[in-house]
Amino acid sequence: MAHSYFQCIMHIVFSTKHRKKTTPKAMKTRLWSYVAAICQKRKIFVHAIGGTEDHIHLLLQFPSMLLVPKAINAIKVNSSGWMSGFSRSFAWQDGYGAFSVSKSSVPKVVRYIQDQERHHKKMTFEHEFIAMLEKHGIAYDPKYVFD
Repeated sequence: MAHSYFQCIMHIVFSTKHRKKTTPKAMKTRLWSYVAAICQKRKIFVHAIGGTEDHIHLLLQFPSMLLVPKAINAIKVNSSGWMSGFSRSFAWQDGYGAFSVSKSSVPKVVRYIQDQERHHKKMTFEHEFIAMLEKHGIAYDPKYVFD
């Protein structure tokens, strides 16, 4: 094959440290915009960003030359540093979930991310995350998922 073709769309999920509600509702839109700017600087296409006071969902399309873990770390480090200027208690957890998404599923995942507030009136973040791991067939030890 003479050319390389690449498409990497990922649904990324991570929570605040200890899942504390340290993202004030009034700051969510600003934080999501800041995260989008971090992504744009790294040539990551943002399909959707959303979440609640204790976690964030990102639907991102990564360029071929960018390592996903390195990009997620940059997003977390930079946004956490920015948020700490507004709230000393703000920090992201160490880990994250990254789930591949096919192009045909993008609209469904975008709606899911945009509907987080309503979704979490019925389900906790912990239940949501476990359900995502199971849906994607990812093995996990319940003792260590939320450490």
